[in-house]
Formats: sequence, structure tokens, C-alpha cells
Amino acid sequence: MLKRRLVTTWCKRQKRYTNSRSTAVKDEHGNHDVAKIRNIGILAHIDAGKTTTTERMLFYSGLIKTMGEVHHGNTVTDYMDQERERGITITSAAVTFEWKNHRINLIDTPGHIDFTMEVEQTLRVLDGAVVILDGSAGVEAQTLTVCRQADKYNIPRIIYINKMDRLDGNLDMNLRSIESKLNVEVLPTQFPIKAEGILKGIVDVVSLEKMMFSQQDMGFKYTKLKLSEKEDKSLWELALEKRRSLTDKLSSMDDKLADIIIEQESLDTISSQLLVDSLYRSTVSMKGVPVLVGSSYKNVGVQPLMDSILMYLPSPDQNKHMKYYHSFNQHLSARVFKIVHDKQKGPITFFRIYTGSMQKCADDYEEISKIGHGNIVAVTGLKNTMAGDLVTTNATEASRARKQLESQENISPEDVENFFASTSRILEPVFFCSIEAPSLAFQGALESALQQLEREDPSLRVTQDSESGQTVLAGMGELHIEIIKERIRSEFKIDADLGPLQISYRETIKNPVKDTFTPEFKIGTNNYSVTVTISLIPDYQGSQTLLLDRSREYAENISAIRPKMLKALEAGAKFVQFHGPKLSYPVINMGVKLHWFECKPGTTTTIITAAMAQSIKKVTQVS
Repeated sequence: MLKRRLVTTWCKRQKRYTNSRSTAVKDEHGNHDVAKIRNIGILAHIDAGKTTTTERMLFYSGLIKTMGEVHHGNTVTDYMDQERERGITITSAAVTFEWKNHRINLIDTPGHIDFTMEVEQTLRVLDGAVVILDGSAGVEAQTLTVCRQADKYNIPRIIYINKMDRLDGNLDMNLRSIESKLNVEVLPTQFPIKAEGILKGIVDVVSLEKMMFSQQDMGFKYTKLKLSEKEDKSLWELALEKRRSLTDKLSSMDDKLADIIIEQESLDTISSQLLVDSLYRSTVSMKGVPVLVGSSYKNVGVQPLMDSILMYLPSPDQNKHMKYYHSFNQHLSARVFKIVHDKQKGPITFFRIYTGSMQKCADDYEEISKIGHGNIVAVTGLKNTMAGDLVTTNATEASRARKQLESQENISPEDVENFFASTSRILEPVFFCSIEAPSLAFQGALESALQQLEREDPSLRVTQDSESGQTVLAGMGELHIEIIKERIRSEFKIDADLGPLQISYRETIKNPVKDTFTPEFKIGTNNYSVTVTISLIPDYQGSQTLLLDRSREYAENISAIRPKMLKALEAGAKFVQFHGPKLSYPVINMGVKLHWFECKPGTTTTIITAAMAQSIKKVTQVS
């Protein structure tokens, strides 16, 4: 068993790391109290400052002694050569550090749209998230995408407006952007102190304090000073006004705070702790989002952000999905969210443990004998697990947990099925190209490399073209495929040849249509005909290849179709779905319904399949 403190498994800088000292309460195995664990992700658009912020967190926590910079290519979480060369995050990286008697398991996620599947895999195991915005740009395209993904998993979050040192960094613009684009209630807990366009510090609206950061020690030390009406008149008045506004907003979404305000008959007498508690309840219930400010590159505001992670984001036991995992009782239940391959150790599987514990099963890295629920760990030696897999002790326990969930009235069968599903919804590839080994001697090595990469990255597709026999590589974008190509060359030492990139188009229909066709076939001296009445349904989201019309008018005919013929009809429908009528691209969001079928005696299944395919193609021309 490996406890995952840093991505040192494949990063060459591990000698620089020193673990921060912590006085947090731990059990005999060195595990933290679950209430003192935070499993969070960093989400943002590309170049908003995710990796820079993470690097500051590691430095201020004491985990590293020297901060790396993205533009220098020496940060901890951007460990891949391709990340360091481009200055972007390509793959998620897990980091664990101590902060104020708590353990923070942080996952830095990619910001580029080509790697959105990495974000999808990670979100499934998080309890909370920090969304980082560029203070000069507000909510950008990928920010909107990742927030929608977080909404799907009901993940509470806080927002950190970065780069407020810039002249065009504007808090009010960002707040308006958040409310209009993300459709959430903002709860501003801080605002910047600027003088002549220079960021001097931050005001904490909750505690009515100003925080001033020293640049002599890279922001490691900062001071908190209580605002006073006498010495900080303008800041005091502005902070008091914003505090009243924050308290008023919270009272509308938190009944406990509203009752206290009614009792005290004032917004100004509410203590800082009452506001913190109210912010926590509002964040966890996803009624509002605390907003903080800072400049990570200028070393301003990162420590208060780390404090806010502890104060406002939930512990593992508060995860809304725990109602599903509780069905395992004290038995092990863990979710795989990432797999990487190490040259010496083979596949390394990352788990989030929800219930039960894992016992020691390794004898190197940082060995621990046991690790309990709420933690994130890495395990070697698992050859068949995939990202998204639910892991437990045995099949019997999984079956028992499923039955327990199915018996609960407040959990639908669909929710149970989604919970036990191995993977998140896999997005369809956007680009594809052929890939060939430089010679037959490398063919086996290339196939092995592609298998490893496909296991690490579910959004990567490797298929064989049935017509040309070529191996086809499909991904989410040009950058995605380019990175895969570079990894094959640098990590697996195979100079593979990639064909020209092509766009993976899709076909669909716009309008519903229904028609009857009778395709005729002549084989030798025999004539055959098949009559089908079919309709095509646009925007179809179901999974059935062929729908059957069992209404009163057609029920007798449909019921008389023999299973062998029905399979042939389904094969014809499936063929068209894979080879569309326009440009032979796959057809999506189109339902095929069969109303009537008849054929002459002796008609083979091959003819039935061909007749069905021809009829569908003719109907699409009408639609």
C-alpha cells in the first residue's frame, strides 16, 4: 500500500521535498481524523493560475523548500516533459500536504478542453473544489465547462479570483461574470487593497482585518491587522458595508443565521464565527459560493485561500454521495480515478477510499500498514482496474450493497446503476489519424504502448479500420493526439508514423419521418423482396438499436417476427448507425422504429439486413 503524499513516483525532484510538521490527531496507523481531511480539486480555464497556486500551497505548507514556476518548467504537479515544455497542465496530479492540523489531498486538473476527460474522472472522487479565475478575464469557456461537470457531481466549491495584481484585474466585473455565467449566488469574503494600481494586501470582510504580505520571503509571512475606524477610515467603511451585504445575503439562504439576526435585531453584531459557520452551511448546501481574491504569482492571498478550504469545504464524511457508499457498511469501497504507468513499478492505480480500509500490500515507496476511509492512496500491482472502477473486497459484498441500495425508496434504479457503473460518460473523439510502427520489429511494442495509454486515458480510442486494416488513433483534439505521439516517442522509444489528422464528423437527422419501402434483390434466377415500414426519430437519447412499434395497429405483425430475422433487422439498423448515408460517418441521436415487416419465404438474413440498411438510408434522404 502506498500513501500518496506527492507525485514523486515519476517526478525527479523528490529529494527537494520536506514534509511539514503537523499536530493533527492521528490514529495508531498515522491516519488523520476524517473530519480533518479535505479532498479537493483545482478547476479553471487554461492559464488562470492553477499550477502556480498549487505550487504556493506546497511551499507555504512546508512540503517543498523552493517554489517552482510554470514558465521555468520546474513545478511539482506539472511533472511530464510535455507539460513543462508547454507550461500547461495535461494530466491530473495528486498532492497531499498538511495545513493547520488538517490534511489536504489536492488534485491539480488540466484546463485545456482536449483533456476534459481528466477533469471528469477526478470530479467523481472529490468532496469540494476551488475554481480559479483570471482576475482580468472573469469566467472563461473552460471554466464554464468544468463548473457544469462539478454541478453534475454536486461538488461544493469556493472561487479564488487570481491575478488581482494586474491593472485590469477587476473584482466587480468578476462577480458579475460569476453570477451571470455560472448562475450562482456569490458571497464575497474578501476584497483587494490597491494603491495606484498596485496590489498591497487583502481585506477580510468576515473578520474585518487587513492582510499585508511580505515579498522579502516570497509571501511566507503575512500580518493580520484589525481595521479601525480611526486609522483605516475608508477601508473600514467599505469593509463594514460589504460585511453587512454578505450577512444579509447569508440570512436569505441560511435559516440559522436568519434566526440569530432576528433575535439580535442587527446585522452588525453578528460574530465572525457565526458568519464562518453560515458560509460553511451555505457552501456545502450549494446555495452560495464564497469568493476570495489574490495574486498567486505575487505571493498574495494563498494562505487565506488554504484557510478557506478548511473552513468552507466539506470533510469526506459530508460528501453527498456517501449515502451510496454507506451500503458497504465497514467493508472496503473505493473508486479508481487515475492510472499511470511507471517503468519499474508498472501500473499505479489511484483510489479514493469511501468506507472500510486497505491493508498493507507493498513493501517500498512510503510504506504504511493500513489506511482508512476518506483518504487518497496509490496501489501497485493491479493489472485490470480502469479509471472509474468501484473496488470492494469481493463480488458477494458488492451484490449485497446493490440490493441494499435498491431497497431504499429515495434512491432510483437509475441512480443505483450509475453508482455501480465503472466509468463516467465517455466523450466521443473529435480528431483521428492512422498510426503505424516504423517496422514490424516495433509492432508489438507499439500495441503494448497504445494499450497502456488507452488505460490511462479513457478519452483516447484505439481501433482497427475494417477496410484498410490500419490502426486508428482518435482523441479529443489536435493537442491531445500530439501529446500522445510525443509520449510514444519519448517514453516508449518508438518513432511511430502518424497519418494526417482528420475531423471525426457525425451525422444526424433534423426532422421525424415515416415511410414504407420494398427493396428487391435478384440472386441467380431467384427474386427476393422485403417490405419494411420504419420511422426515424430525431434527438433520440436511448440506447436501443431498433425500437419496435407494439401499438394495436402493428402489434400482431411485430410479434410474428422470428428472433433470427429480428437480429438481421437490428444488424441493418446498426450498420447505418456506423456508416451514415451522407459521408459514411457515424450517425448519432437518431432512433429507428420498426412498424411493419414482411418477406418472401426463403429470404436469407443477409438480404434482410441489406434491405433494412437500404430502407433507412432512403428514409434519411426524405428527412
